[in-house]
Amino acid sequence: MSAPDTDTREILLVGDISRAFLDTGAITKLPCEVHANMLDAIDVAAKNSFRAICVVMSGKSAKLSSALKALREVNSEAKIILLAQMYEEPVAIQLVGSASNGTNVADDYLICPIDFSYLVSRISYLIQGTLGVSRDVPTQAETTIPAAVDATIEMKIKQLEKLATEDDLTGLKNRRYIWEFSRQIIEHARKENGRVTLLVFDMDNLKHYNDVYGHLAGDKILKQAAVLMRRCCRGHDVVGRIGGDEFAVVFWDEPQRKPVGLETERRSATAEHPKEAIFIAERFRRELRRTELHLLGPEGKGVLTISGGLASFPRDGSTIQQLFQQADRALLEAKRSGKNRIYLVGKPQNDIADAE
Repeated sequence: MSAPDTDTREILLVGDISRAFLDTGAITKLPCEVHANMLDAIDVAAKNSFRAICVVMSGKSAKLSSALKALREVNSEAKIILLAQMYEEPVAIQLVGSASNGTNVADDYLICPIDFSYLVSRISYLIQGTLGVSRDVPTQAETTIPAAVDATIEMKIKQLEKLATEDDLTGLKNRRYIWEFSRQIIEHARKENGRVTLLVFDMDNLKHYNDVYGHLAGDKILKQAAVLMRRCCRGHDVVGRIGGDEFAVVFWDEPQRKPVGLETERRSATAEHPKEAIFIAERFRRELRRTELHLLGPEGKGVLTISGGLASFPRDGSTIQQLFQQADRALLEAKRSGKNRIYLVGKPQNDIADAE
């Protein structure tokens, strides 16, 4: 295989690539350069022209914005793509949306792990060109890396990704996404001594509205609840519909932020539920109760209430399975106690309305 031009490279990969790709061996099939250290990568980017710079976010969130600006300054023509874990998506969204002197800090992000061929496809789409592939690359279907992706194919890929992760009725994340995200964020919290709180809730008496006004009205109620729940939550919390009229919210320690007294708060994580999650859950319950169901028409009267259960890692369980079990138990207890309430796990006074 002939060496690529020393002044023009294709892809610069920055960080621990084992965290990003399912097939790291495929990287050798293209003229790529890999640097685990960000400072080394910036130096290399200043001396060579790359078509794409792909940055593995893991372990780099704290100072990533400044590093990306430096990469942009020394190699302004390169497309910068962030390779993020699911729990890093809020930060990735901010970095892609943020601008420095009218230029975005990053051009795009992908949720990892992914096949290297998909990254190549995404780069090809962004630059609307063709990445150079060595003649020595095998031509077999299983090893060939696509050089360019038509915009129509890219659109279909995005549609499939959306179907795989989103609930088609409410636009919230679906059960599969919530489960996998929760698993990953618990592992992250375990390493970082962080906390994760799971809220599981469903609509009280939704069957009544379905029976009286029809299932279309019931669907509109679910959509209305989804919009209100997202409005009440913080930007990095994850809201999903996990089936029927049942929803889940994953609250977790905000990335890139260390509030005053955080270490003291984390040390008491096994003794207390996070106050932010309690506050948001109760605010949502109150707001939903006040919302008039005008979508049912002039004759439609009534208010919507929910019952829910809150369980926290590491206080109430060490795995996502345990948290869901505990939250479901608290939800059932809230239902038995009269509905329109959210219960904590393991508190003498369970209702969060009395926990503040």
